[in-house]
Amino acid sequence: MARKKAMLDRCECQKPERCIAVLLLGVLALETRRSACALHIQQAFASPNQTNNFVVDPVTRKVYLATVNTVYQLNGTLSLEVEKRTGPVQDNLLCHAPQLPQAPCEHPKSLTDNYNKLLKLDREQGVVVVCGSVYQGFCELRKMGNISEIAVEFPPQGEKTVFPSMLNIAANHPNASTVGLVFKSHGGNTRLLVGATYTGAGTQFFPKNHSKEDLRFENTPEIAIRSLNIKDLSRLFTYDINPSEDNVFKIKQEVKTKNKLNFVHAFIQKTYSYIAFNNDAKMGHKESQPNSILARICLDTENPRKSTGPESRKLTESYIQMPLQCGFNGNIYNRLLSLYPAEIHTDDGMSLEPYLFGVFAKADRKSALCAFKFGDIEEEIRQGRRNCSNSPSSDVQVLDSVIQGSGAACIQKGNLVLQPEQLDCGAAHLQHPLSLRRPLRAIPVFEYPGLSSVSVDNVHNHTVVFLGTSNGRLRKLTLLPNMTVANQWTLKLPASEAVHHIMTFDPSDRNFLYLMTSHHMLRVKVADCGQWKSCSDCLGAGDTHCGWCTLENRCTIQKECARGLLARSWISLSEGSQQCPSMTLTPPEISISVVGILINGSVPDLVGSRVECEYGPGVSTAATLHLDYGPAQIQTCPLLPRENYQPILPGTDHLTVSVAIKVNGTSVVSGSFIIYDCERTGAIHPKTSCLSCLSTTWKCYWDQKTHLCVSSKDESKHNLLEVSNSPFSNPSSKKTHRGSQNIKMPLVRGEELDCDFGMEQRYEATWLNSSTIKCSGVTLSTNLRSQVYHLNLRRRGVFRGHGGDIFVDSPQPMEVEVYNCGVGSSDCSQCWGREDQGHLCGWCENSCRPRDDCQSIRDQCPAPEIHKISPLRGPVGGGTLLTVQGRNLGRRAGAVKVLIGDVLCTLLPDRYIVSVELVCVTGRSEFHRTDVVQVNSCAISFLSVQVPKLLSMEPTKGSRAGGTRVTIRGQHLDIGSHVRIKVNNTLECTITEKTDENIECTMPPALQTHADSVTVCVEFENLPCQSEDLSTTYTYEKNPTISFIQPKKSYLSQSQPATVQFLLNGVLYTGDSPSSADSEPEEEEGELHKGHFLLEYVEDPQFFTANKEKLIKHHVGEPLTLIINKGPSELELVQDEYSVMVGPYPCNISFHNDQLFHCTINELLSSSERELPVTVQVGNFRHTIAKVQIGGSELAIVVSIVVCCVLLLLCTVALVVYCTKSRRAERYWQKTLLQMEEMESQIREEIRKGFAELQTDMTDLTKELNRSQGIPFLEYKQFVTRTFFPKMCSDYEKSLVQPAYENDALGPRALPETHPLLQDWQANTTRPNIEEGITLFSTLLNNKHFLITFVHALEQQKDFAVRDRCSLASLLTIALHGKLEYYTSIMKDLLVDLIDASASKNPKLMLRRTESVVEKMLTNWMSICMYSYLKETVGEPFFLLLCAIKQQINKGSIDAITGKARYTLNEEWLLRENIEAKPQNINVSFQGCGMDSLSVRVMNTDTICQVKEKIIEAFYKNLPFSQWPRAEDVDLEWFDSGSNSKLLQDLDNSSVMEDGRKKLNTVFHYQIPEGASLAMSMKDKKENTLGRGMIFASTCVQHVDLCTLLFQVLPHDELMETKKSHRHSHRKKVLPEIYLTRLLSTKGTLQKFLDDLFQAILSIPQDRPPLAVKYFFDFLEEQADKRGITDPDTLHIWKTNSLPLRFWVNILKNPQFVFDIDKTDHMDACLSVIAQAFIDACSISDLQLGKDSPTNKLLYAKEIPEYKKRVQCYYQQIQEMAPLSEQEMNAHLAEESRKYRNEFNTNLALTEIYKYAKRYRIQVVNALESNPTARRTQLHHKFEQVIALVEDNIYECCSEA
Repeated sequence: MARKKAMLDRCECQKPERCIAVLLLGVLALETRRSACALHIQQAFASPNQTNNFVVDPVTRKVYLATVNTVYQLNGTLSLEVEKRTGPVQDNLLCHAPQLPQAPCEHPKSLTDNYNKLLKLDREQGVVVVCGSVYQGFCELRKMGNISEIAVEFPPQGEKTVFPSMLNIAANHPNASTVGLVFKSHGGNTRLLVGATYTGAGTQFFPKNHSKEDLRFENTPEIAIRSLNIKDLSRLFTYDINPSEDNVFKIKQEVKTKNKLNFVHAFIQKTYSYIAFNNDAKMGHKESQPNSILARICLDTENPRKSTGPESRKLTESYIQMPLQCGFNGNIYNRLLSLYPAEIHTDDGMSLEPYLFGVFAKADRKSALCAFKFGDIEEEIRQGRRNCSNSPSSDVQVLDSVIQGSGAACIQKGNLVLQPEQLDCGAAHLQHPLSLRRPLRAIPVFEYPGLSSVSVDNVHNHTVVFLGTSNGRLRKLTLLPNMTVANQWTLKLPASEAVHHIMTFDPSDRNFLYLMTSHHMLRVKVADCGQWKSCSDCLGAGDTHCGWCTLENRCTIQKECARGLLARSWISLSEGSQQCPSMTLTPPEISISVVGILINGSVPDLVGSRVECEYGPGVSTAATLHLDYGPAQIQTCPLLPRENYQPILPGTDHLTVSVAIKVNGTSVVSGSFIIYDCERTGAIHPKTSCLSCLSTTWKCYWDQKTHLCVSSKDESKHNLLEVSNSPFSNPSSKKTHRGSQNIKMPLVRGEELDCDFGMEQRYEATWLNSSTIKCSGVTLSTNLRSQVYHLNLRRRGVFRGHGGDIFVDSPQPMEVEVYNCGVGSSDCSQCWGREDQGHLCGWCENSCRPRDDCQSIRDQCPAPEIHKISPLRGPVGGGTLLTVQGRNLGRRAGAVKVLIGDVLCTLLPDRYIVSVELVCVTGRSEFHRTDVVQVNSCAISFLSVQVPKLLSMEPTKGSRAGGTRVTIRGQHLDIGSHVRIKVNNTLECTITEKTDENIECTMPPALQTHADSVTVCVEFENLPCQSEDLSTTYTYEKNPTISFIQPKKSYLSQSQPATVQFLLNGVLYTGDSPSSADSEPEEEEGELHKGHFLLEYVEDPQFFTANKEKLIKHHVGEPLTLIINKGPSELELVQDEYSVMVGPYPCNISFHNDQLFHCTINELLSSSERELPVTVQVGNFRHTIAKVQIGGSELAIVVSIVVCCVLLLLCTVALVVYCTKSRRAERYWQKTLLQMEEMESQIREEIRKGFAELQTDMTDLTKELNRSQGIPFLEYKQFVTRTFFPKMCSDYEKSLVQPAYENDALGPRALPETHPLLQDWQANTTRPNIEEGITLFSTLLNNKHFLITFVHALEQQKDFAVRDRCSLASLLTIALHGKLEYYTSIMKDLLVDLIDASASKNPKLMLRRTESVVEKMLTNWMSICMYSYLKETVGEPFFLLLCAIKQQINKGSIDAITGKARYTLNEEWLLRENIEAKPQNINVSFQGCGMDSLSVRVMNTDTICQVKEKIIEAFYKNLPFSQWPRAEDVDLEWFDSGSNSKLLQDLDNSSVMEDGRKKLNTVFHYQIPEGASLAMSMKDKKENTLGRGMIFASTCVQHVDLCTLLFQVLPHDELMETKKSHRHSHRKKVLPEIYLTRLLSTKGTLQKFLDDLFQAILSIPQDRPPLAVKYFFDFLEEQADKRGITDPDTLHIWKTNSLPLRFWVNILKNPQFVFDIDKTDHMDACLSVIAQAFIDACSISDLQLGKDSPTNKLLYAKEIPEYKKRVQCYYQQIQEMAPLSEQEMNAHLAEESRKYRNEFNTNLALTEIYKYAKRYRIQVVNALESNPTARRTQLHHKFEQVIALVEDNIYECCSEA
């Protein structure tokens, strides 16, 4: 045993402080790239239309957004305030703006979308300039407060001095560019600078085939400065400098093709206006040449010039342009996309310098950001002007402008010295405008695909760039002063829409950015600082917008920090993260007995703030602030009482306490300190208590006397040890085999000790001398190969503070190893090999034993034994790991030597297992061979050394995406311990299968993006490829391109759309770009979802047999043919995808169309089953549609024999019949064939004519229609009588017209008053009291109770017919016409009663017919109230429709007998004959008419009577019809070329007889030529002819029996086939239905007039609103609400029955109620069709029409839905009108009564009413007596008085009284 002595050094320990100090320091942490997003979308506004422009008001922060067809006014947070539709409008590119007076356009206009081209603010005048693409680029001035309102009407109403240049401002095409800006000149006038792309002739924007009609841009300049002074409207939008040409820049017409300017942006910098554009004429020439141009114009915005006047400078004087080039050396981005001027800090970091940032692009979406110094731009401009004046060179040229300076080229003007102003803005005597040829160049600052917009800001002396992209991303870059990118972030925008090239900051807060995408307006917060939670993360993110708000303990923008402007309150990126608040505690650990803490640090000035230390939620102490430490303020916080802390956990000796400094309740900085207990430190490490005590991180002392660890140093104790002196024993480590022995170790002599080996038993330790002890009687054993015991010394006795013995510390614990030789030593080499481990073992008696137990020991072991070696083959290059397994392979690694022949195999000691296994690395062999393996000179086994060789590789090329499986063929490829395939010496081909002759592996993806050849080499034993026999080449090719998938739809029931992805060689396909795991993924790179395609699942296809039968019978032996229909499907199936199986038999398919195919099986069907399923398969979709039932063969044979016998018998009979009738059939067939050919020819000809008529435009009619003809309105009284008493009026006319004409030979004159109600009343003189009685009766009728009771009493009588009710209602209307207010109240009360009666039954039937008095009263009331509207609004279109109908009917042949015509709207009046009628003109003079001769158009098939009527209409068309003469009252003579006259008549001696009847004479019969002269005169004596009410043929023909003798055109059913006569052979039979197309021809011609009429009826003029309609409709809605009727259909029916069907249909069918015209029966039939269409339009039910429906309904079936919409809209507009009060309606009714006062004979009306009262006297009296109110007012007595007075029964009158 050995002893060692450890000396303990003593040292002094300072007394711990009573408080801890916390210092606020900074920590630096910087990262250059962040994955977190530094941007945040604050607000968004979605637009349904494509966006065009936006502008932000810098004062109110309102955002004005212009889109296609709409402008929006949004507030600063993008909430909608106002929107206004601006389109689409009727427009044509070849038409002037409609605001231009006297500028008609002959080109057809169509609905055109309005694209906003310019949107600018003028705050001083409070207007927004809104320019659109329609109306040739017309601009409007709208109010800033409400953009939906026009601020200034331009051009003003009535303004005639308006020029196109004042209206044509912006570009008039959606794809043409326009830029502009608003500025004020020094004179105070507002100006508008506009740059617009030329869209005139020769450009892609101008319509084709109209090159000679450029009405848009021929005289419009590319750049112009216009007046924007709204106080001077006469000069608004003009080029307001005189002369106007001085204020424009216009390219000459002949060079416009070389100057296709596409404007990008216009802005003001200093006193200059810069305009940026691209010259698209250079596109496609050389991409290395820039075509981006920056032009500059001086604006005269500051000091006036000293020359001729303040406005004398021409625009072109100062105009100069220069190319901008972004990039160098062929890598040039030649197209400008976006510009943004900004002032940024330069390299010196002191001053701001103006820069112009621009985004440029080139092909393949590549783009870049470049920056140009404005100082360089200005210097280039000055130098260019010098060069043009003093030293002309090719660098400067004069532009081909219409306005130029002193010459068209730069010339040398001597030593001309230009003044600074002339260098900047040119002069009149210098050449202008100028163009610099040498571009201003800049190196790209940032390159990225798809950039589209840029904006720049200077934030805390840092340059921040925002870039929008075309695929919906917003990138934020931070630039260093040297213009390199420091940081960048990306924000994904909604819907991945392209960003507009203009972005602007919020004028009131530049921390927000407004930007616009194709359908969104966004307000983006430029920094999302809140995502960083610590100061180091905040400043380490590199976002210059973000800083640490110290007192709020959060990362914010400086504006959001409440005290951010105070010193040290907001830490910016420039100050660095070292300024971040942190805690330093002094001391960092304290004993639990210490009671104070000291805190200091770098924080803002905290004077006046509440500062405290928080130790946990709700646990804090007040801090004391000390200001004598300089800027680092010191705070002192007392510790909490000991019981307030958490207890120290068992097994630990300390507690970590968190503390935070709170200022005004907000945690500013936090940290922690440690509270420790030294006594616990010694207790938890009992075996090394002293060592643990003195080696802890905090200050502890070891008390040698008490053997305790204490935390404080008492002056009275002198035996306390510190960390410098400690008594450690250092025993030596011993090994022993199992047994008993004594162990000695050095130790300081002292008290009694025991030896502890970690077992329960202790062994006594005795002192051998002063430094050595001995452990006596120790016995240790083990069953393992070896086991280690740990020895510790323990002191005996009891110590204060300890419960028992204590251990003696040892810095190096003593270990005792006990080993067992018999375990783990199976052979001699293993046994002797343990000697190296200190085990004294020996091999004896064929086993391993302790050497002491062996009698004789032999250290020589037997020869090695080899059991296995691997591998058995290896390459000649060596390097193979050869593994040898066996027995007695050696005692130790150094004693083993392995040879392969004469080649050394180097042993690997770390992999050597004594005696049983060794691994060595073979050396290089000079040649291939097979040799022995020798271990320690013993040849044991053989190893083959071979030369591998690569013969071929297939395939030799593959995709760049990798994954290609290649096969390498060769020799000896599976040798050695390790084989790998290296690609290009960097990548590895993954081996999947390996044999001696083949290796299969999977190629890795290529690293390069372009196609390249790489080396593939087979490497052995990790040695680099050294032989060409082991290498070959492999070529990476472009990945296949997948542009679309077909079909895009599949079938799967109840499935959702899925995304299709492609795997290329097992690798996910992402297009033609290699994937790299190391590269950082960029979400926005390339196209979105590249290689992904959407596959939509639709409903399964439907198949069924022809008749949809499920069971098909089939006989064996017959071919099977099935007809299969496919239902409608959205699948894009091809024919090859279909297959049909009938059981196991495939079916041959032949397609007829997409919806039908045939399936045929020609082979015999034989199956044990009687039914075979018919299965249709498309892809993986299978569906059984039917089953085929196979019948028995025996039954088929029997049936076949029977059928054959029957057929044989039938054939015999048929043969006999055929023989007997063959001749007659042959003759009949020939005749029928001839007739069919004639009929076919006739039908073909008629269809051709009908088609031509259908294509005839109605302009033919509108040109012929004479609109100058006056409208013959009837007077109001005649309108009323004809409307109120239609039947009575007709009877009066028949009784009065005929006698009037019979007694007057002068012909035309005005009609007499035809109705008694319009004549004066003659009282009956035989009854003197009748007038008094009628007056009293009138008084009674003006009593509401009497009148209502009177009407109800009469309506209850069964013999009071409908005609009587209508008559009573009309008479009451006449009698009360002077008091329409009272009449209206009576009508409303009666209607209430009617509604009550109808509501209980079926309310929808109310007002459907006129079956009650009140319904007729309503009709009359509507007629009175609507007369003015009818006359002023509807009258003209209605009269034009009537004229058009009459003219269209007269356009073709008209049957004089039946009245049927070629052109009509009514099928019953359609002339179904093909009459060849030709129009011709005749010259007619009318003797006694006082007019010159007229040219009248007639048809050659017109009868003479029809000719007379057309002549009379031509001469009297401006007079009412009642003043026209009749055709039978005039004679017509024809004067031929020989001045011979001939009287023309319908029947005369020349009339032709046919079938015993005479034909009426026609124009063709008399052979009257074109332009013949005719004379018409009145007859001398009136002939006794029929009245006007008969048909015209009868009035013109005299002394003829019409029933038997007259015809003009025979109808087809009267043609009789005769045997001998062929007089009708020229008439050909034809199907009459083919003439129905003539109805369509007539309809199409009249369509415009009908639409105008319906529009007039169903519209509400602003100046003449239909008050009565509004009043009555409100009344109906009120009644419906009172009765709880909520069905909208019911209310619709009520309104329809009360106005359209009750009034308008009556007017449409009876135009003679309104006009003094002739309504023929034919016109009446046409009007019935129109009225029916109007009725259908007002109906709510859908028309169920088919081929069997009447043509009167089919004719307008297509227009009815549109008419229904008009009706609904009309009702809606009426409902939205302002409500009408009773006072307003009564005033309107009173005015109507006053207008037509004394027009009618009211006494006669009262007399007629009295007749009804007399007839039903008893019933009326009973009704009055039963009415309490009437009985109370004695109404029945007054009624009896009326009867008595009128009947002149004085006695009765007196008795009643």
